[in-house]
Amino acid sequence: MAQRISSRADRRKRIAFLIAIFVAVFLTMLGRLVQLGTAEIETTGYVPKRPSVGRPSILDRNGNLLAIDVPSSGVYAEPRFIVDADEAVEKLTAIFPDLDARELHRRLKSKAPFAWIKRQVTPAQEQALWDAGIPAVGFQREKRRVYPNGSLAAHVLGTVDIDNIGIAGIEKWIETQGLDVLRQTGMDLSHQNLQPVTLTLDIRIQHALQIELARAIEKFGAKAGAGLVLDITNGEVLALASAPDFDPNNPADALKPDRINRIAAATFEMGSTFKALTTAMALDSGQFGIRSVIDASRPLAFGRFRIRDYLGKYRPLSLPEAFIYSSNISMAKMAIALGPENFRAFLSRFGQMSRLTTELPESAHPQLPRSWGQIDTATASYGHGIAVTPLQASIAVAALVNGGRLIRPTLIKGSNVEERLLATDLIKPETGEAMRFLLRLNARTGSARKAEVKGYFIGGKTGTAEKVVGGRYAKDLNLTSFMGVVPADNPRYLLLTILDEPKGLPETHGFRTSGWNAAPLGGAVFERILPMMNLMPSFEVRDVTFPSIAAQNAYGSELFSGPNRGEHSDPAMPPGTPL
Repeated sequence: MAQRISSRADRRKRIAFLIAIFVAVFLTMLGRLVQLGTAEIETTGYVPKRPSVGRPSILDRNGNLLAIDVPSSGVYAEPRFIVDADEAVEKLTAIFPDLDARELHRRLKSKAPFAWIKRQVTPAQEQALWDAGIPAVGFQREKRRVYPNGSLAAHVLGTVDIDNIGIAGIEKWIETQGLDVLRQTGMDLSHQNLQPVTLTLDIRIQHALQIELARAIEKFGAKAGAGLVLDITNGEVLALASAPDFDPNNPADALKPDRINRIAAATFEMGSTFKALTTAMALDSGQFGIRSVIDASRPLAFGRFRIRDYLGKYRPLSLPEAFIYSSNISMAKMAIALGPENFRAFLSRFGQMSRLTTELPESAHPQLPRSWGQIDTATASYGHGIAVTPLQASIAVAALVNGGRLIRPTLIKGSNVEERLLATDLIKPETGEAMRFLLRLNARTGSARKAEVKGYFIGGKTGTAEKVVGGRYAKDLNLTSFMGVVPADNPRYLLLTILDEPKGLPETHGFRTSGWNAAPLGGAVFERILPMMNLMPSFEVRDVTFPSIAAQNAYGSELFSGPNRGEHSDPAMPPGTPL
């Protein structure tokens, strides 16, 4: 009996031992599988840490598609299992002629466990590879970002890298809105289960702006150009263009130095468009009024340095005359009268002294004078010696005519306006009316006349700035700009156009200033886009639009009141000779 009990105990021990062995083997295998699944694969080439990830689609404000993911494949090899590297290279280069045969051969002979051959191949290439039947060569399913409109709105959209991760523009901004966190969880993301991102852009307006900008660059032989359409009531960007541009379907082009976003990521001396700020400051201070007269009879001297007017009148000018004749002397005198500290504080309130941030990651810091003495204040009054981004210059002019509200611009539709208000009540209501009057007067009889479009109440200011080359101003190289608002009596939209180094033409009598190129470009854009923006033309003579200006009988107010409104012309500035 004791022997039988001992035999049973031995069998139990043997069974338990065998079970322990099986469990140990199973756990060892499981551990190895986990290790292989989590470890990065050694390779001689580039291997992503994870497959390409899904992204939300991007739409314009009307639901038109701007960017979307499409299925794609990446081709990889397991070199240690390649039987004949020479044959594999021959077949692969026949399907992918852009591959470097020598480099490919080196990688396939390396005996590494994994190596990428080609990312994001076409369905035809994938089928050809299947037909070739190369051992140890396979596919990994990926997602490819496609921009169906090519270069349209490229500087807004930005682009993605080979792993479908945003590296510029709105695509990079999307990464910061939770997409990177979702990706880290290992979720299988796709555009179908991600909420689309809807932009403020209108692709009809964007297309018109880019087409007219390209035409102007070619016509005037300009080095580059840029443009912006902004809703000044809420800060929504309806169109943003910078040329040369790039096709986000080819991300490498975005890295070229001349493809910079000139609206948000570059700074320029904006020239005479800055005179709108100087004039508003003078009027709002109470030291100057719409009927004030500034003596511009002779250049303003600072030692050997002289401030002169371009095609100046060299006589006392009323404040409206100083604005439409774009008098540097008058602007400098008004700024000096108010003092450097007041001028600097005014610019700061209007957002010109600090970096403006938006959803676009690309944004530049303003380039400010090292000191704010009288001469720095004088030159800054007409836009020289201070460089800002065109976008921040635009929101400042918008604040002059929208009731004094400085609004951070946005590219995301539905963004809360109140959360983007940077300042309110920046100027008095009467100052705002005076600025709307002056902008309209300048488009009617001044340097912005070539931006006029029949049937619309346009206001505007031009700017011509000499470019700095090698630390010195180059008199033969200009940056020209036009800042327009419509309708001038109750502005809704702002348009900015910029041309970099435009050339004079026979039809411009050799002049290359903004009134001859940036302003007509603005007019061409306005003519195309205004009907799209539900602004109907009116050919009726308007009633008094600027009541306080008319009541003061200021220079130019007869244009908008009285029996001869619309008939006024300035004999000192004949039509066809804009500054």
